[in-house]
Amino acid sequence: MPRAAVIGGGLMGHGIAQVLALGGVDVVVHDPVPEALAAVPARIAANLQALGIDADVRVELESELEAAAGGADWVFEAAPEDLELKQQIFERLDAVARPDAILATNTSVMRVRDVAALAARRERIVGTHWWNPPFLVPLVEVVEGPDTEPPAIDRTIAFLRSLGKTPVHVRRDVAGFVGNRLQHALWREAFDLVDKGICDAETIDTVIKAGFGRRLPVLGPMENADLVGLDLTLAIHEYVLPELDPPSQPSDGLRQHVERGELGMKTGAGFRHWSERDADEVRGRVLARLTAANEENGVAR
Repeated sequence: MPRAAVIGGGLMGHGIAQVLALGGVDVVVHDPVPEALAAVPARIAANLQALGIDADVRVELESELEAAAGGADWVFEAAPEDLELKQQIFERLDAVARPDAILATNTSVMRVRDVAALAARRERIVGTHWWNPPFLVPLVEVVEGPDTEPPAIDRTIAFLRSLGKTPVHVRRDVAGFVGNRLQHALWREAFDLVDKGICDAETIDTVIKAGFGRRLPVLGPMENADLVGLDLTLAIHEYVLPELDPPSQPSDGLRQHVERGELGMKTGAGFRHWSERDADEVRGRVLARLTAANEENGVAR
């Protein structure tokens, strides 16, 4: 049975430990705060009860970091978003963990190279950004640092898949990775619209929840651009992007697709490749999602 250590028993740490334990992993949790460490089993039990899961999930509690990490195959750091603290933790982990152990940071925005700066063996350090709550959100961003070796990425992705998660490979070590760069770009524009008096905060939330947010669970932005056509997308971006703050221009990649005649689903290729069957499947999925959402909210057809 694989053994994993979770460093930090708080909001994210106890949830990560829960996923690992339910996946058949032998789990030990460390937290330097005695009260936080002692609360981990009760927090996991409360989650399971709320989810209606009848399972006896047991995790080991360890007050010493070195004892928790020393025999682990996997170490997941889930400490507060304090760079200096994380650097100190990874310096200690690197010294005590087995040479073949993978060391993973759950930071949501910090570069892996910054977190790993004080460690000697940075080739086995990866980012694993679990989304909150980790026992409900399937996505985990697996971030490749500049010193991370490919086998560490491959092992991590395979391990997370074995737990039923949906890992994605983030190939460049940038602040915010993929998900938070997308999310906070949206938030930045939302705050700006309110600041400029264009609408109020309630309108922002209504527009997203009653508008394009209805499609997002089944239609990502790249699929959507290919669905409506990259020529139309380019025309919209040429008009709208210069008006944003800060102003910008359409992406080079978007222009290049249009110049090559790769306009999305209607030409069989855009940002992604499309067979007629694949395109029909997406359209059907969106129709089913929107119809179900309307029925749930009592909206007439």
